[in-house]
Amino acid sequence: MEELDLVVVGAGKSFHPVQAVDTSSTRIAERRNAWVTAAGCHGLVMAKTYLEVNPSAKVAILESAGSTGGVWAKERIYPGLKSNNLLGGYEYSDFPMDEKTFGVKPGEHIPGSVLHDYFQKYAEHFDIYRRIRFNTKVESAERRDSGGWMVTFTQSARSGERDQILARKLVISTGLTSEPFVPSLAGSESFDAPIFHAKYLHERTKETLKASNVVVIGGSKSAYDSAYAHASAGVGVDWVIRESGHGPGWMAPAFVTPLKKKLEALVGVRFLTWFSPCIWGDYDGFGTMRSWLHSTMIGRFFVDSFWKILANDVITLNGYDKHHETKKLKPWTPAFWVASSLSILNYPTDFFQYVRDGTIKVHVADITHLSPHTVHLSNGESLQADALICSTGWKHNPTIRLSPGLHEQLGLPYSSTEPEDVLVSKADHEILTRFPRLADQPIINARYKPLKGSDNVATLNRPYRLYRFMVPPAYINDRSIAYSGMLMSIHTTPCAQAQALWLTAYFDNRLLSDRQNPSSGPTRFADDVIRWETVLHSRFGKWRYPAGYGSRYPDFVFDGVPYMDMLLRDVGLLWLRKKGRWAEWFDPYGPGDYRGLVDEWRIEVSSG
Repeated sequence: MEELDLVVVGAGKSFHPVQAVDTSSTRIAERRNAWVTAAGCHGLVMAKTYLEVNPSAKVAILESAGSTGGVWAKERIYPGLKSNNLLGGYEYSDFPMDEKTFGVKPGEHIPGSVLHDYFQKYAEHFDIYRRIRFNTKVESAERRDSGGWMVTFTQSARSGERDQILARKLVISTGLTSEPFVPSLAGSESFDAPIFHAKYLHERTKETLKASNVVVIGGSKSAYDSAYAHASAGVGVDWVIRESGHGPGWMAPAFVTPLKKKLEALVGVRFLTWFSPCIWGDYDGFGTMRSWLHSTMIGRFFVDSFWKILANDVITLNGYDKHHETKKLKPWTPAFWVASSLSILNYPTDFFQYVRDGTIKVHVADITHLSPHTVHLSNGESLQADALICSTGWKHNPTIRLSPGLHEQLGLPYSSTEPEDVLVSKADHEILTRFPRLADQPIINARYKPLKGSDNVATLNRPYRLYRFMVPPAYINDRSIAYSGMLMSIHTTPCAQAQALWLTAYFDNRLLSDRQNPSSGPTRFADDVIRWETVLHSRFGKWRYPAGYGSRYPDFVFDGVPYMDMLLRDVGLLWLRKKGRWAEWFDPYGPGDYRGLVDEWRIEVSSG
């Protein structure tokens, strides 16, 4: 059995942390200082950052897939799949995606195949690739009395033989889009045609792109992608948006406002972040401005006007009201209440033309049951189908099966009939006092009901509760386990880098709070302070993004920049990274603004 310094865990089949056990008598095949789970965006940069600071550390990445990239792994790429981001918006600050190497031109969306290639080259360039163990399913992680985590896993190359590793530090980077949720539909056993989640389009498109007609269920970006991939190939699409669901998602052109600004850049403009309520927003140092906008009547007038202008611009540009079919795709909830489910129309041709000409037929109804090659709807329609594609979301939990009680200890979602923590009502009061606008919650859908299916996380009534959205409060002073990437944000790569640096400093006892009193040793976090901040921040999502996933996990739009501000301040780095006040307020933050973070931090640490 190995012993490693850091282990990063990917999307295992069943990752099962259990109560602390004494395994001192167990023969250890491998020991590592750190294990990182998952070779996606967050896992790769976590391993790279930890090794940059601790070059002699033994680090390994356990990845369930057969390639790097996470959601951009080779196994998940299908024809036409692209990132919402344009060139320059989805890259690590220390590894630019140059046009010569990757073939993407300025102003172009990045193809999925290019992103996979990018992550592969990143792993190879920083000598991470050889540390990745592909096709590895993590079965359990046991907390040892003597410290560290005993990780049990299997590898397909070894015919499923179990192996163990002792990790001094364990990082779970499985993300929120590893385990697909497929609803239980009456009659599915007699459908006699493929029923699969959009995650598996890569495996199915050779078959479905030759079909006569497919049915897509869901209203998210992946439903748009599935419908476009088939319609553009000449396949008829019946698109079912549940009348008992959340409705169609917000889809915006890549360039918005009369000034034709990049949407992905607008959410990084510090001045505009002030128009979005954010409970950790004051970490940016502009609390007075944010307070005026959200606590005064005239300030809230400007805030409401900003969001109305933004929403109306998207509605006008998409022309929803110009055709009776496209009108069915008009979002049901104001944009103010939507988080990262706000997405971008990144298609080479006009998506809505396929709706107008009938190639894509939109049905707002529920599926009542299935019969051979037929989908039956609540409005009486029957749809012929060669396949049913489910764009029905994710289970969101790490691929973990836990012993009773451990969900709460590890800050993971769970169900409980017990009264909420008393801090919850205190947090609600704090949030609504600072942001009165949030008390006027929208009516999402009076007929809403969650889809039926095994392990539907919509039925869990306790959300992720992790300090800084990374560390379980119960283990905060143990400094041996953390999560990275358990959030959704348009600022994917900068957030990943900031989290990786924060966790490296945390594991090494070199956060700013540790360094301020070096004679007294590592900071002993105060449990009451950690619990309060964790509850306050996690509860904020429930009020801020009821039309997104804020009640379940961190879901960001304009909150990403202040979140990174908070993490940089925790490690003792400058968070205002622009030159001059005008640039700081109005130039958008992007990956390039965070170039050199690790070197900056190492200099700060060495200088005391």
